[in-house]
Amino acid sequence: MIFRYLIATLIFSTPLIAGPAGYNYDESKVPEYTLPDPLVMENGKKVEIAAAWKVRRDEILGLFEEHVYGKAPIGRPEKLRFVEGEKFDDFLGGKATLQHVRILLFGDENGPHLDLLVIAPKNVPEGGVPAFVALNFSGNHSVHSDKRIPIPDSWMRSSSDDKKAGYVKDNRAQEAGRGFKKNRWAVEKIIDSGMALATFYYGDVDPDFDDNFENGIHAVTGKPAAGEWGSIGSWAWGCSRALDYLETNDSVDAKKAAVFGHSRLGKTSLWAGATDQRFALSISNNSGCGGAALSRRHFGETVERINTSFPHWFCDNFVKYNENEGELPVDQHQLISLIAPRPVYIASAEGDEWADPKGEFLSALHADPVYRLTGTEGLAGAKEHPAVNTPVGGVIRYHVRTGKHDVTDYDWEQYIKAMKDLVVNKKDEIRAPGEAPTILR
Repeated sequence: MIFRYLIATLIFSTPLIAGPAGYNYDESKVPEYTLPDPLVMENGKKVEIAAAWKVRRDEILGLFEEHVYGKAPIGRPEKLRFVEGEKFDDFLGGKATLQHVRILLFGDENGPHLDLLVIAPKNVPEGGVPAFVALNFSGNHSVHSDKRIPIPDSWMRSSSDDKKAGYVKDNRAQEAGRGFKKNRWAVEKIIDSGMALATFYYGDVDPDFDDNFENGIHAVTGKPAAGEWGSIGSWAWGCSRALDYLETNDSVDAKKAAVFGHSRLGKTSLWAGATDQRFALSISNNSGCGGAALSRRHFGETVERINTSFPHWFCDNFVKYNENEGELPVDQHQLISLIAPRPVYIASAEGDEWADPKGEFLSALHADPVYRLTGTEGLAGAKEHPAVNTPVGGVIRYHVRTGKHDVTDYDWEQYIKAMKDLVVNKKDEIRAPGEAPTILR
């Protein structure tokens, strides 16, 4: 069944903060569009039983690889190696441990590496604790001011404010930047919930600038072909390598790991959850265009704008859909569908029109039929974009909070709750009558 919509005007209860000028922020100007149905095969056949979803899932995954994110040319490298630093057991007043781990992506100490910061409760039960695998924008040292956290040596993207404050100089992180992003990381809340945080600087894997793919992981794998990974694909690949390490860490239960990202890294976390089914929960915070928001709505940031400003993020084939979203063979509700039946959390901010909060919710809504087919409660009956600060859903969860494009304690409180509900205290699998459970791992 193909979904068709003529979008009516939606008026929010409080005014929204506009994004860059010259783009659409008016619901009445959202074009009429047709969404590709995630439950109709390329040959036109309807997917009616859970067992058939795997075939359709492979089709959709292949379309995203070819047209949006690009296919990763490599999986887990044979020579992947982990070098653990000293574990400190006096972090957060003695209730947590702190450890730096260098992941040598190809086993070479002089080659590409990923530095993982692992913060875990001091006393962990046998089998380890659940963990958030999280990409960060500004280096591990920005998450907390503890001086034992190494400052990254990778190329560092920075704002003019970061430079002015001395956090970054000549695209290199500085001592002054310790803890300057700690407001985005509810480290103590995570530890107090009995969970761990494993975070790494995304630029370790691939620097976030258009360098013609000559640095980072691409210096080894080579310039990607038109249908091969851009930076988002490589950052998602890095999340999988972090999870590879956590499978060896006794403090963490790697089968209960969530992947988390904000903004462009929220796009990354969704793609990581779609391509690596070991992640038990995928969390997208304010991910917008190319993340959770429907491309066909042409609301806020557009495909053309994102490909023009950040040509290295997606595969080269994605450029074909600049101002041509209707010809895309997929849309972002199908990305959410790829994560089914595992849980997913999509979060928006009321003041972040650029990321299209309603479009993010609609992706969740139109992934719901896939979640129900695969035996879960999906959005648990939620049909309308909810009021601010009112989370909705079941195995698919969504909230739009007050505030701007950011990560707040409110967001983390919802993610911790979702981890407890959907991963730690997971209920027996819900199935439609007469259907067998669907195991995708």
